[in-house]
Amino acid sequence: MSDYIARRAEDKREQALSEHLHGTAERAAEFASAFGAREWGYLCGLLHDIGKYSEAFQNRVRGSNQRVDHATAGSQELIRKGAPLAAFCVAGHHGGLPDGGDPKDNEDQATLVGRSKRKLEDYSAWETEIAPPPFSQQECHDPLQDSFFTRMLYSCLVDADYLDTEAFMSGEAVDRTGGESMSVLLDKLNNHFEERGFLNPQSDLNRKRTQVLHNCMDAAASTPGLFSLTVPTGGGKTLASLAFALNHAVHHGKERVIYVIPYCSIIDQTVEVFRNILGADNVLEHHSGATYETGEKDYVGAKDKMVLATENWDMPIVVTTSVQFFESLYANRSSRCRKLHNIANSVVIFDEAQMIPLPNLKPCVLAIAQLVEHFKTTAVLCTATQPSLDGLFEELAPQLKQQEICAEPKELYMALRRVSFQRVGKLTNIELAERLSEHEQALCIVNSRKQAQEVFHLLSGEGNYHLSTLMYPKHRSGLLEEIRARLKAGEPCRVISTSLIEAGVDVDFPAVYRAEAGLDSILQAAGRCNREGKRPAKESIVTVFDSEAKAHPMLDTNIDAMNEAARSHQDLGAFEAISTYFKVLLQFRGDDALDLYGVLNAFQNGFDGRQLPFRTVAENFQMIATTAKTVYIPEGDGERLVEKLRAGEVSRGLFRALGRYGVTVYPEHFEALRRAGDIEVLPESEDMAILLNMDLYDKRTGLSFEAEEGKGFMV
Repeated sequence: MSDYIARRAEDKREQALSEHLHGTAERAAEFASAFGAREWGYLCGLLHDIGKYSEAFQNRVRGSNQRVDHATAGSQELIRKGAPLAAFCVAGHHGGLPDGGDPKDNEDQATLVGRSKRKLEDYSAWETEIAPPPFSQQECHDPLQDSFFTRMLYSCLVDADYLDTEAFMSGEAVDRTGGESMSVLLDKLNNHFEERGFLNPQSDLNRKRTQVLHNCMDAAASTPGLFSLTVPTGGGKTLASLAFALNHAVHHGKERVIYVIPYCSIIDQTVEVFRNILGADNVLEHHSGATYETGEKDYVGAKDKMVLATENWDMPIVVTTSVQFFESLYANRSSRCRKLHNIANSVVIFDEAQMIPLPNLKPCVLAIAQLVEHFKTTAVLCTATQPSLDGLFEELAPQLKQQEICAEPKELYMALRRVSFQRVGKLTNIELAERLSEHEQALCIVNSRKQAQEVFHLLSGEGNYHLSTLMYPKHRSGLLEEIRARLKAGEPCRVISTSLIEAGVDVDFPAVYRAEAGLDSILQAAGRCNREGKRPAKESIVTVFDSEAKAHPMLDTNIDAMNEAARSHQDLGAFEAISTYFKVLLQFRGDDALDLYGVLNAFQNGFDGRQLPFRTVAENFQMIATTAKTVYIPEGDGERLVEKLRAGEVSRGLFRALGRYGVTVYPEHFEALRRAGDIEVLPESEDMAILLNMDLYDKRTGLSFEAEEGKGFMV
């Protein structure tokens, strides 16, 4: 038995260092084989902890308080052996991928160059126990390609390291088994189609949906790569895209399906549908919020399998947000990157791809292209409004050819047309409320939460509802069930909402009003009108109006592009109008505005002299630029969860549960509530608080804009 140990458990068991290195190497090699990098995965795992062979570390693991840098040793060995990308992975396996640095960096700097110059404790004993296999020097390519390869290899290493440590600390391999095979899931989906009569449609609309479904099934045998699925709202693209993904996975041996959805607010419905069809144990829901670092102390004891799966996405079906997906691909921390290797050899569906934020469009397109070209990923851009991304793919990945699953999207779009559009100019809030009152059932979508509350308060009579993110998610879900029941029963139902209802929320109104916005948003709103095609399109009117409330400046360009498309095409719903809108929008934004944080340039040319600036990019890249804070509402089960928080329980599971009772607010609103004593700010974070003054939470409209001192803020 070796005298060199990697760690000690609380019960005094010791793990031999050589055992940990070989165990990590074998796991990392297996993970990296998914994208042809088995050799590099093994080498990273084998060398990542050789710094623990120093006398200083062995003293530390046996009780010394001396601080020891054990990660730099393996990275220095890899640099000497001509494997710089692997060196990044080993150097950052605890603290995160560092910036590459400048040749002039000294040993005090945290860059890879700086760390390569550090004088370390003697760790040469590693050579007596570990014999690294022979390997050729690591081949480097374009810096952007190298950056993605490095992150994926890093993912293999840190996941393997966590899993090996977890198995030792718990005393046995933790049960992470979960989920059935792709072929079993495909059988379940096919059974669902059979039971629900999807393959034997009775109405014209359902026949068109079945046509889309067959197109997806037929295309699944196509060569893996980049696909687009252009289907109008209400065309059944969610289940059709799942059918493509599962058939494609079975046909080509893909390991999982990842469904990427724009916002947390619309993820619940998709997850519920998938779980009902495929089984709850097969579907992982992973939101972008409430993700926390895990330390070794967290390895001890049982964890829920779903909580474990959020760490590395080792489940057959993953439903996540675009924020979680893309920010992880540009992250540098082990907790965010750990899951990345499980994107390799998967089918990734980008639902509502047109909603990728324009300031991040180039980095996101590049990420998709890299996954497809180098990591055996099949990507599907699933959209109702055909975003003009072809030019960006041609620029960033000229060898990558996109395949449209539905051969005639224009004809399909016209066949599924269920509404008519009209523009009525400017409406005051009073005029808008009067128009809505003339309808028994109508949906109105405005651009701000403040206006949604103001218009709602102008309505009278029964059946009026308000929806916005000033209401906690559990509250909104309950109201949506009431709304659907009233719509189905033909009872009065007028809803004033922010844009949260536009995409992915299954409601069907005979009339929709939409404040001016981007044409993509207007068309998403139109998808809530005559959704089942039970009324003539001429009688199902989507009214676009210029609002009394000034739109947020970030919408100005989208509105300008919409108006430009409207000048060229009288019918806002025309297929040609949509194409014009996206082309104009990209022109208005300009090339530089499609990569706000300069990600591509940072990797291609370095950042302030630092090559491959992983840490710098990770600190700056944001899918949604916001400083929003969270106020938890102690209502219903939220009251019990808040009390657990006050009692000192701080856990990942608790914060995930609390997310159903959280309201996001901007800093000005948060500060007004704090000054008035209406909230209790949590000691763990200045960005989270508990609402104390429940008079400020209205059952009809959610959290008030006005704190006790009377100051209100538009958010």
